[in-house]
Amino acid sequence: MRMDDAVTSMALDEAVLRLNSEGRSPNTLRFWRWQPSAVSIGYFQSLELEVNLEEARREGIQVVRRITGGGAVFHDTNGELTYSLVCKEEDLPRDILESYRLICGGLVKGLGLLGLEAEFRPVNDVLVRGRKISGSAQTRRWGSVLQHGTILISPDVRLMFRVLRVSPEKLSDKAISSVFERVTTIERELGRKPGFEEVREAMIKGFEGVLGVGFEEGDLTGEELELARKLALKYSSEEWLRKR
Repeated sequence: MRMDDAVTSMALDEAVLRLNSEGRSPNTLRFWRWQPSAVSIGYFQSLELEVNLEEARREGIQVVRRITGGGAVFHDTNGELTYSLVCKEEDLPRDILESYRLICGGLVKGLGLLGLEAEFRPVNDVLVRGRKISGSAQTRRWGSVLQHGTILISPDVRLMFRVLRVSPEKLSDKAISSVFERVTTIERELGRKPGFEEVREAMIKGFEGVLGVGFEEGDLTGEELELARKLALKYSSEEWLRKR
């Protein structure tokens, strides 16, 4: 399983999306961990309003802007698995909500294989016992679709609160406890922390079952890696990061 920094992670997603749209990369499902931990902000978000940059620097946490919309997300190296699905638009429902329902259905089924009863909650969340355990974001460009999202295994919620821009009163134990009324993790629900490979294998089977396809294991191609290296110049630039 790859472990990539924030810039490489987002550059790879866009590289696979672009090449898929040109018929040079197949429909692709990949999983990775962020190394080091990072914050990704949505395409339309303001960097300064969403991230405590001083705290992020102090903690060695990278910050990157996605090409997908949605909110700021903390990606914990040791507590979260991220998935990314790229495919042709024609392979998904035209309706955005229904495409979220289908793709997130793979997460629901994968969590079920781990022993958790999960459900899709529109627009783009997956819940267990009414609490969010996964969130996703999507973009459609050049005739192809990219959807990526989180799978919460055991993230450090206190660190998340320090690096995301929240008011001081939200840093209280009471406030953090209230977050766990709305958010949960695989470790919390199972009573144990499963290995990343165990979660990954369950998710692959979940996606295969919902999408009705079999995924062949493989490495990223040289062309994908080369394009990602070029796109990394954009994702590492201050202009891109501070574009809003």
